[in-house]
Amino acid sequence: MEATAIQKQLIEEIGVVNENNLGLSPLAARIYALLITSSYEGLTFEEIREFIGASKSSVSVNLNVLTQLKYIEYYTKSGDRKRYFKVAKYFQIQALIRHRDTLDTQIKLLVKINAFNKTNHPEKFRDEKSFGVLMQDYLKEYQKLIDTTINGMSSFRLAE
Repeated sequence: MEATAIQKQLIEEIGVVNENNLGLSPLAARIYALLITSSYEGLTFEEIREFIGASKSSVSVNLNVLTQLKYIEYYTKSGDRKRYFKVAKYFQIQALIRHRDTLDTQIKLLVKINAFNKTNHPEKFRDEKSFGVLMQDYLKEYQKLIDTTINGMSSFRLAE
């Protein structure tokens, strides 16, 4: 697989974002980015290993992690023993669900912070109450938007 300088730069950028946002290891993030920027048919283990330049063992472990997280999937072709790895068809739904759950955690924490400050620091709560409430409302609206997006994407899956 011959990659262009543009693809290599894009893979690096996507990889950094995936490390931070998805909590992936640097290698898993780069493999995932490689598959995101590859054709729908996917890549073989050897093509991935060759492009990434990592050991067979490291690539294998990280492909297994990405498969278990349902970010990627693989298939085989009749008469061909190779596995072809590609981005899972509805990986965006899984990412949005995780993001929604993170927001839920943030909302619950914000409620606790507001309650704590109301009880223990009434002057702070009084002065900053609108900020805490606004942030809580923002996160709830954001969560609703994510739910709407998940439902819309899920309708494509049901139509198949």
